[in-house]
This record gives sequence, structure tokens and C-alpha cells, in this order.
Amino acid sequence: MTPLAPLESLLDQAGGDDFPLPPELATLYGPLRFPLRKGRPHVIGNFVTTMDGVASLGAPGLAGGGPISGSNPHDRMVMGLLRSVADAVIVGAGTLRSVPNHLWTAEHIYPPLSDSYRQLRVTLRKEPSPLNVIVTARGEIDLGLPVFRSGEVKVLIVTNPEGARRIRAGSLPASVVIGEVEEGDAIGAREVLSAVGRILPGEIILVEGGPRLMGDFFAGKCLDELFLTLAPQVAGRDGSGERPGFVAGKRFGPERPLWGTLSGVKRADSHLFLRYEFPTENGSRRDKD
Repeated sequence: MTPLAPLESLLDQAGGDDFPLPPELATLYGPLRFPLRKGRPHVIGNFVTTMDGVASLGAPGLAGGGPISGSNPHDRMVMGLLRSVADAVIVGAGTLRSVPNHLWTAEHIYPPLSDSYRQLRVTLRKEPSPLNVIVTARGEIDLGLPVFRSGEVKVLIVTNPEGARRIRAGSLPASVVIGEVEEGDAIGAREVLSAVGRILPGEIILVEGGPRLMGDFFAGKCLDELFLTLAPQVAGRDGSGERPGFVAGKRFGPERPLWGTLSGVKRADSHLFLRYEFPTENGSRRDKD
């Protein structure tokens, strides 16, 4: 495998303390900073879209981010880096179905840097792998998938009482726990974060989607930052099937537009790696620095 070239940094205005990246990750990514505070985790999102805003091709076997990024190694390296600093990674049931054999760990997404990712987690005194959080209102998930059966990760399933009853009808390994929220067809972002908080007091929570889950986090003003990879691809839409952006199921503009503040731009060939800050229910993070 050809060694990765370091990302070219075009803008870096992210606030906070530098994380102690191992030399290999520091060389590839550059400084990584987060404004951590006591009392509430710092919630970040990570997504990849095409130039025309498509986040999923919506076809069997092509619904994940790989076809969008072209399985770009720098995108996978950044995904691994964000997972390696996260205490929990949150995904929806749709994302689980689109990549059924996946584990939401740094080593799984980019194996060549496994040793550096592990070293970073040891330095940060975190568990070997982030808590994998699956959000499902109906509880219609396959409990035989590797994320539940491998034993490599701890899993929290966030669901409502009806979904919990359906899941408990199956056989749950000891590494999987259920976090019940109030009855309802939809599970809000704050409910998800509360369920995670009952399991672990994490400093960084990573949301990887899908688009409806990301929409819930934006609607709840629960997302502090978004890491967005812009792939140099035009996918197009012809109305024959759904090709969502990285937010679906919620409408913000023009009535309630959400404006982000650009805090970082990196480049690898024609891929751009953007970082935006967003105001949360407690106000802008940067305003509080």
C-alpha cells in the first residue's frame, strides 16, 4: 500500500487544547484541537458528500460513504482519527443496515494506522474501543450482526419501549445493553445523548449518521461541530430514487436556517476536508472560549 501523504492545511482556526497525537497521526493530520469542558460532552459529526450534496447513492450495496468518497484513504484516515478520540460513536439503524458487517472503531475503518489509533486511545486513557451506539425506534435490527456478536465492542441500543420488547425477545450478548427512551415513533438527539450519558460520562461523542439522525441532532441543536469531506464527484439526481444530503427529514431554511462557522480546511489532492462549528442549545462554543 502506498504511504499516505500528509494533508495540506489551508485553514486551522479550531479552538481548544491540542490532543497528544502519536507522531504518525500528527504528521498526516496536523494539530487536532477540541474545546472540552466539564458537564457536557463535545458532540461532533462526520460525513462525506459529493460536490452536488449527495451523501448516499441509495442503492443496495452502495448506500454507505465509500462510493461517495471513492473509498478515499485520507477520508478513512480522518474517520479513524475521529473514532480514536471518541468515547462513543452513534449511528442509526439505517446506517447499520447499509454496512451490516461494520464495527465503528478506528482500526476497522483504516487498518494501516491501527497501532497509532490504539496508542492514542491509551494516551487519552480511553477504553480500547468507543461505545457503539445504535439508534432504532422500532427495534428492527439483526442481532446476529458482527457489531453485536463479535465481542470486540460494547454496544448500546437506544430504542423506545416497544423496540426494547422486540429486541429482548432475541438473545443479547453481555456486551450489548438497551437504553430505553420514552414511547414515540421518533427518538430525539437529546434522548440519545441522555441514554449514552447513563452508560459513560464521555468527553467526545461522534455522530456518523445517517442523514435522518444527523437532522435530529441539528434540529435539537446538539451538534457542536461537523467534519465534512467534500468528494470531487457529481452524482446527480433523476427522481427515480432517494439520494439524500447529509441531513434528511428536517427543514431549516429559509425559516430557521442553520449557519456554521468554518474553522478548518484541509486538502488531499481533489478531496477537501472541512470543519464547521455550530451553535448549540448552550450557545456557540467559540463564543464561550
